[in-house]
Amino acid sequence: MLLINYQFIYKLTIRHLSVLIPPIMTKFVKKDQLSSSWYEIDADNAVVGRLATIISKIIRGKNKTTYSPHMDDGDFVVVKNIDKIRFTGKKFQNKKYFRHTGYPGGIKETTPEKMYEKKPEEVLKLAVKRMLPGGVLGRKQLTKLKIYTGGNHPHTAQNCKIIELEKLNNKNIVRN
Repeated sequence: MLLINYQFIYKLTIRHLSVLIPPIMTKFVKKDQLSSSWYEIDADNAVVGRLATIISKIIRGKNKTTYSPHMDDGDFVVVKNIDKIRFTGKKFQNKKYFRHTGYPGGIKETTPEKMYEKKPEEVLKLAVKRMLPGGVLGRKQLTKLKIYTGGNHPHTAQNCKIIELEKLNNKNIVRN
């Protein structure tokens, strides 16, 4: 039978245990070791919120094993056919975006329908921007998002990997 000396174990302190168990250090990637790739997403009948979450994860680099929240390790994302993007339910008419001018009583509101008439790409860009961290890092990561209204884009030379939204989850696409 195995006899354990509990008094000896009780007297061990953290200092003693640190000699027995070596510390495990987190590996951080250096700036020169970072590599970014390009992804292409077709937004035809895509749901705005679901598309924005997929894009923000790729832009932040959360799809990589080398993710660290204080570094820009994300990839570039090209979104085409943004003019065919969809909202579920009645959000296209009823959802409200608020902003403040900085002056007293300067709160302004708009709907996605009004934003879509002027600049259709701003609806998705605003959704992705609000999923990124605030500050310098978030602004830098947002520059990795390229949005185009048509089916063509000037980034074909980057050999973009195509992400099919419907294969990720069938709720990502609105069916009419």
